[in-house]
Amino acid sequence: MRGEFVDLGGVRLYYYAAGTRGAGEPIVFLHGFPTSGHLWNDVVPLVPAGHRVVVVDLLGYGRSDRPLGRPVGIGAHGERVVELLDILGINYACIVGHDVGGGIAQWLAVRHPQRVSRLCLIDSVAFSEWPTKNVKLARAMLPLTRHLPSTWLLSILRSDLLRGYQDHDRGVRSIELYVRPFANPEGRDAFMEHLLALNSSDTAALAPRLKEISAPTAILWGRLDPFLPVELAERLKASISESTLEVLPAGSHFLPEDAPGRVGDILAALLAR
Repeated sequence: MRGEFVDLGGVRLYYYAAGTRGAGEPIVFLHGFPTSGHLWNDVVPLVPAGHRVVVVDLLGYGRSDRPLGRPVGIGAHGERVVELLDILGINYACIVGHDVGGGIAQWLAVRHPQRVSRLCLIDSVAFSEWPTKNVKLARAMLPLTRHLPSTWLLSILRSDLLRGYQDHDRGVRSIELYVRPFANPEGRDAFMEHLLALNSSDTAALAPRLKEISAPTAILWGRLDPFLPVELAERLKASISESTLEVLPAGSHFLPEDAPGRVGDILAALLAR
């Protein structure tokens, strides 16, 4: 496993590569808000042999640079992923997305279908039924929160994110990694940029074109997800013709961390289709 930075138009994206090049297509993992590539740590070792694996820290998350005013909506992230694929010499890949990363994956499958060989959506944003009420409330408070200490904001964020984990201790440890880039005044500003970019109009615009997706697609969801209801999974299944759906009865939002084995199984089955 190796990690490095790639310059994309004056900003650096961090990614790490794993696995081996073989007969199978590459696999690209995309995290959501406000996590990082760490989300996939326990899934990557379960990828079948013969696949090149690329795990991305999206702009403004993890080790990647802060946005500094650059767009961080779903489409902007998607364009940077395409640039990254070009630099890495990847013509097409199985795209795996969680949360907002799932929205980016949908955007790629609709706007750049030739680059997406297969699609895996895990507790993904979709349609217009997001952000959640908590995010909407936080955005409404932006004029106030811009002047509050980052420690206050991160305390609220930690408590909210923890609701999405089954494994409390694992959640506490991971959340500390996820919020670290936001734990100073500059980080707080970056967090606000991400928060403002959480706009369901991006995925709502994609909804009529989901029927165009021809790539084999697997959808995995936690029935107890407190942020994105399972009804979104059912609508995705109905909209994407070549899709399967599995709902984990006791699963919550962060399935790549709580249930990496099941994610690995779903991904292996998708790659075999």
